[in-house]
Amino acid sequence: MSIYQDRLLSKKFGVFNHYLYERRRVNSEAVDPIVEWHEMVKAYDPEKIAKQVHEIGAGYYFITIMQGTKFMLAPNATYDAIAGTKPGDACADRDIIAELIAALKKYDIDLGLYYTGDGPHSDEEVGKKFGYYMPGQKVDMPFVKKWASVLEEYAVRYGDGVKYWWIDGCYDHESSGKFGYDQELMRPYYEAIKKGNPNALTAFNNGVGPYFYKWFENEELTSGEFTDFVHIPDKRFFDGAQAFALIPMGFEHQPGNEHSRWRNKGVRVPREDIRDYVKKVNAAGGTVTVDMYIDSRGNLDPEQFEAMKGLLDD
Repeated sequence: MSIYQDRLLSKKFGVFNHYLYERRRVNSEAVDPIVEWHEMVKAYDPEKIAKQVHEIGAGYYFITIMQGTKFMLAPNATYDAIAGTKPGDACADRDIIAELIAALKKYDIDLGLYYTGDGPHSDEEVGKKFGYYMPGQKVDMPFVKKWASVLEEYAVRYGDGVKYWWIDGCYDHESSGKFGYDQELMRPYYEAIKKGNPNALTAFNNGVGPYFYKWFENEELTSGEFTDFVHIPDKRFFDGAQAFALIPMGFEHQPGNEHSRWRNKGVRVPREDIRDYVKKVNAAGGTVTVDMYIDSRGNLDPEQFEAMKGLLDD
């Protein structure tokens, strides 16, 4: 058992933000102009976010380092060396993660980071340099080692400033028909994280599922990706992995598609129902992470923020 498992349980629930550069227009940004990555990097205010997470009452905060594109939330020399990019081209020229660690610490809020197992696959030029870019392509160890080396630089830099890591896109053949991850292919990511913080908790995501379960043999958390606040764990540990749920609170941007609720506006589930769900999961020995909308200038959805403020104070 990791010393951080008790720590995480005491935090009760957290907030998750997808802060990403993307040209996908969702209904919540239909009239918004495209904001370029360097503008997004400049706009994000760690102090403001830390204060808002504190007002919500969350014990931890997750943010994406990247997802799919070549753009990264913080500088990374290893990435630039492999991709052939210059500082600021793809990797932010500002270390938002380091700033977040300092800002959150003032409120005793832990930081967790989101990373993926598919790298910058949507950028053909950079994806080719890492070795994974084609639709339907399976990952291989050469790609994984390159991509894990980028992760290692981040993990070592931030050390115990990052308590939790959630690695998306570690799908096997059976779950998605793509990627083809197995235990050995996930191991380099795990080892990279542990070089930075041996006590960090890890979760490897094999896709949305109807129940809590352990996927990577050494992970300390279930990935727990769900699309609604309904699943209650029947125990705290699943083969040593503590129950952890990650759920979006926004509406679908594609009507009828529950998988399109991520990073979207609106209060789909009443505050009281979210609060009751968190309490039930806590009582069972798990924690709940709520995905909230954040716009391209670092602003939380006001409606969601008001619904979440002092969530467990009622």
